[in-house]
Amino acid sequence: MLKKMNRKKMVALAIGAVLAVGVLAGCGGEKKEPAKAATKVYQVGVLQLVQHGALDASNKGFVDGLASKGFKEGVNVKFDQQNAQGDQSNLKTISQRFVNNKVDLIHAIATPAAQIVANSTKTIPIVGTAIVDYKTAKLVQSVEKPGGNITGTSNHNPPGRQIELALKLVPNAKTVGALYTSSELNSQLQVAAMKEYAAGKGLTVIEATVTNVNDIQQAVQSLIGKVDFIYCPTDNNIASAMSNIVKVTVPAKLPVFLGDEAPVRSGGATAGASVDFYKLGFQAGEMAADILSGKAKPADMPIGFQKDVKVIINKKSAEAIGLKIPADLLKSVE
Repeated sequence: MLKKMNRKKMVALAIGAVLAVGVLAGCGGEKKEPAKAATKVYQVGVLQLVQHGALDASNKGFVDGLASKGFKEGVNVKFDQQNAQGDQSNLKTISQRFVNNKVDLIHAIATPAAQIVANSTKTIPIVGTAIVDYKTAKLVQSVEKPGGNITGTSNHNPPGRQIELALKLVPNAKTVGALYTSSELNSQLQVAAMKEYAAGKGLTVIEATVTNVNDIQQAVQSLIGKVDFIYCPTDNNIASAMSNIVKVTVPAKLPVFLGDEAPVRSGGATAGASVDFYKLGFQAGEMAADILSGKAKPADMPIGFQKDVKVIINKKSAEAIGLKIPADLLKSVE
């Protein structure tokens, strides 16, 4: 009897041991993948001054430039895309929002946007684009060595290029109208340079300034019958309202020239010599990638420029005002 009990105990112990081994094997036998380090998602705030083709192209180029260096939306970058619609109070509100949210980098498109952001933070890296003169706008200490938290790309395009193009198409011109926003530093600088160049060509300049888009139609009307063509700088208000401007200038057979591709191609302006705003944005995106990856700091990154420009003529607009395009010029334009 005792032997039978001992035998039963031994069998029970053996079964228990087998079960215990099975449980342990089940716990330790499943091979789990080692935990992967979470991918850092960089927060990038984008502040665009106003909606128009050149700034839209810069914005797209920036996103693509970052992606070309491995910083892709939905993977390791989250963009906070904001458009101020040309409103100063919107610029301030959006800038402060970026600062409060502690974004990793801010992309400022156009001078007024960059100036507001620069006043909002001295620590968050800022990369600008579509800005004519960083130093005059008091954004950097120098073009070669910015010295602070701001760098970027410039759309500097000598106004003389527009005047030379205009004189090829309107060779007998004597008077040029300058249409621009009085408060926009980019425009002030370009118009000042244009006036100096025009004087050397024997042209008289008549200015028509606006404070916002609501003033534009009246300003254009004031130039009708007084000038032989209109020069516009790369002015954000003017570019965004080009379709309304040509509603006045086309019936008056008055050519409009500016250094901005989109208002010529789609807005109806007559012609222009323009930098490539998409490429400017792309270059800014590459610079931003180097900052986010720790390869560079804004303080040491020279402002980027674009040497080449392209001449664009809107043939339909030129035909509508009876403008003849010289054959030699037609061969070299887009």
